[in-house]
Parts: sequence; C-alpha cells; structure tokens
Amino acid sequence: MPGSGSGLSVQRCLTFTTGLVECLCFAGAVFGWASLVFVLKEEGYFSSLCVNGTGVNGTHVLDCAGQDEQFSLIFTIASFMNNFLTLPNGFLFDRFGTTVTRLYGIFLYTIGTVMVAFSTSALAILLFPALSLLAVGGILFLMTNMQVGNLFGSRRSTIITLYNGAFDSSSALFLVIKLLHERGIALRSSFLFLSACSVVHLLRTFFLLPRKLIPYPLPDNYTYGITCGKSDNRIGEVAENGGAQKVEEVPLNKDASAKQEKSFRDCLLSRFFMWHLLWLSVMQLRHYLFIGTLNPMLQRLTAGESSLVSQYTNAFAITQLCGVLCAPWNGLIMDRHKGKPRAEGESEQEVDLRATVLSLFLTALQCLLFSICASTPYLPLQYLTFVLQVLNRSFLYGGNAAFISVAFPSCHFGKLYGLVMALSAVFSLLQYPCFALVKVLDGDPLYVNIGLTLLSLLAFIHPLSVYLHCRSVSSQRVKNKAMTQSS
Repeated sequence: MPGSGSGLSVQRCLTFTTGLVECLCFAGAVFGWASLVFVLKEEGYFSSLCVNGTGVNGTHVLDCAGQDEQFSLIFTIASFMNNFLTLPNGFLFDRFGTTVTRLYGIFLYTIGTVMVAFSTSALAILLFPALSLLAVGGILFLMTNMQVGNLFGSRRSTIITLYNGAFDSSSALFLVIKLLHERGIALRSSFLFLSACSVVHLLRTFFLLPRKLIPYPLPDNYTYGITCGKSDNRIGEVAENGGAQKVEEVPLNKDASAKQEKSFRDCLLSRFFMWHLLWLSVMQLRHYLFIGTLNPMLQRLTAGESSLVSQYTNAFAITQLCGVLCAPWNGLIMDRHKGKPRAEGESEQEVDLRATVLSLFLTALQCLLFSICASTPYLPLQYLTFVLQVLNRSFLYGGNAAFISVAFPSCHFGKLYGLVMALSAVFSLLQYPCFALVKVLDGDPLYVNIGLTLLSLLAFIHPLSVYLHCRSVSSQRVKNKAMTQSS
C-alpha cells in the first residue's frame, strides 16, 4: 500500500521519542530522593525526631539523626520494592503483554503521586507507601519501553541503554520540584500535575505501543500487536477505517529458534546468570548507599551549612540529567560490531556476547573509581564523585538489560530481568545495616565506604568469565574447522 512504509517509520519514531520522554521525565524520579529530602525537611516532615544536642564546643545544636534515619528507611524500602517487585512484574509482562502491564504501572504511579501530594508533616507516614508506588510504577514504564529497541535491530543495544540512561536522568525531576518549591510552587501542586500526566501515559499505551510484545528479530512488515511465540501464525484484524488487514506475525528464524530452545531453568542455573547477578548486586548496593546517605554526608562535610548543602544537592541532581547522554556510549560499545562480516561459523549471539565484555569491564572499573572518590572525605572532590556516579549508573542499568537481551532468549527477558532485579534487591537490603553501622560510628561512613569499595572488586569476575567463555567457544570453533578440513 503506497505510503504505508513511511507511515510505519513515523509510528516507530513516535514510539521511540515518546518512550524516551516518558523515561526521562517520570520513570526513575525516586532516585532523585536527595533533592526531595531537602524540600521535605523544610516542610517539617519527621521534624519531631530532631532533638537538642551539644556540639563540639559545648554549643547547642539540633541533632536530626532520627529524621535522617526515617528518610533513609523510606528510600531503602522504595529501592527494594523497585527491584524486588520487578520479578512478578516480569512474569506479568511476559504473560499478559504491554497494555495490561502499563495500565497496572500507570495506576501505581498515579496513586503514589497523589499520596505525596496529600501528605503533610503530620501525615509524613504516607511517604513510605507513596515512594514505593512511584518506584514500582516507574520501573514498569522502563520495562515496557525497553522492547522498543527491537524495532531498530542494528541499534537495539544503543536504544536499550539510552532508555536506561533516560531512566537515570529522570531523577532530576525532584530537582525541578525543589527549584519550583524555592520559587513558591507548593509540593502539592507539583505532584498533582504529575498525577494529571497519567492521561498522556494512557494515550501512549493505546496508540503508540503494541498490545502484547515486540519480537526480536523483527519480521518484515511488522505491525504492532504480536505475542512472543514459536510459530508464524498470522492473525487478520479488520481496521475500522477501511477494511485493510493488520498482519500480526511471529518471526520464524533458525538462529532465533535455536536460542529459544534454552529453557528458563537452564538460563537461571547458568554461570552467566550467577556472575551477572553478583556484578549487578555489588554495584547497585554501592549506589543505593551513596544516594541514601548523600544528604547527611553533605551535612557532615559542610558542617551543616544549609546553602552549601543546597548547592551540592543541586549539583548532584543536575549531573543526573547527563545519564541520558552517557548511556548510549555503552550501547555503541555493544553495537560496534553490527554490520561487520562475521568469521566463518560464528553466530550472531557469539559476536554480541563478545561485544559485552568491554562494556561489563568498563562498568566495574567506573564503579571502583566512583567508590574511591565517594570514600574520600573532601568536599570539592564530590563534584567528580557525582560525575562518576551518573556515568557508572547509566552504564550499569543499560548494560544489565542489554546483556540479558543478548545472553538469553527474548521470550524469557521479562522473567530474567525481573528475577535479577529482585535478587539484587534482596542483596541491597544490606544498605540498612550499613546505615545503622554508620550511625554507630558517629555518622562517619569512612570504614563502611572502604568495605564497599573492596566489595565492588567482585564485579570484575563477570567480564572475565564472559571473556573466557568467548575465547573457549572461539577456540573450539577453530579446532572443529581444522578437524573438518583435515578429514
């Protein structure tokens, strides 16, 4: 049909662009918690937990350790729910598809924003469920958008990492709310506006996304609305505007079929999954502890000077905007081999897997450098810490999703992504004992930071394991080729 190709291209571009905006402006807002905490403290949330204390020189100071502990606990629970509930949400996504999953996510996100909007210093307890709902709803936005990368085959990893970078950058949303609050815009007004934006999410769900899942590899003349299956079924659907048939088809590809034969249990028990889980867990714990303790850390390094705390909090939030710029670098690293000829007998998955080694290694190296800077109690150095943190975070989550999409069958993506996030969430619960230990050490996180820096060294095992696997497969292929030629 004339013009149908260009119409399809426009639809895909709109799907990609609106998905990027959704991830950038809404999905990961909860990780801008440090900016929101500044506003909540000004509004008097949990202020009853502040007590009069005695300073070093015998002066009277206000000790708000109990208040900080409540804010840290809210973030710990929200970040745990963000990851742990990704497991059932992954099963929901694989089983019921995009529309059902997004409607559920929009519902949770809307309820969360309404709860924050109507919370007060007297109803500060509402922040506990509200932040968790925002976190879970946000990760569902990301999960349902990452499949858009399947529409752009040669740039699949780049788009997946770009969306994850946008997710990281959306933590700057709370910075915008903080700046608006400083200019007289009430916290309630900001969050009611976010609630109203759910109408846009609903429109996008029904008009710019498939009802089920987007397959990979993408079949020719693909139109939205197919499920992840094993045959080339065609389902005709008469369009309301003129009797044209909408073809829904599932790819029948030999390489893809061979890859699909791997069961979910085989994926779960594989060495790749185990080391990938460790890789994600240790680095995620480092990030969560940093974000959760950023405000008290800045209070300590600035000797409680409010203007400096605000300045560094703003700087941290602004650097988060750079996540959307940093993440595609990781995708380009993973897609750098696309379009190049493969060695004889080399599968596409083998090439894709080999391309992940550099990405996994660089991510672990960034985390080590970030952790060293964060452990150094020197205030100006924290600007560099913020840069390394956003760079590493954008590489971490984009690389996590991209690696799972490369190493395992696409029909298991939702379940495996959900499971690795859920298990890493259980590991991230260690942040609360770390918070408690910092409190025991009179608020000095130095020794805890050193311990986490040493722990982050474990992340280097994963890229080494993948490299050794790829080298073994390559050697075996060369050996088999030599045996075939000799016979």
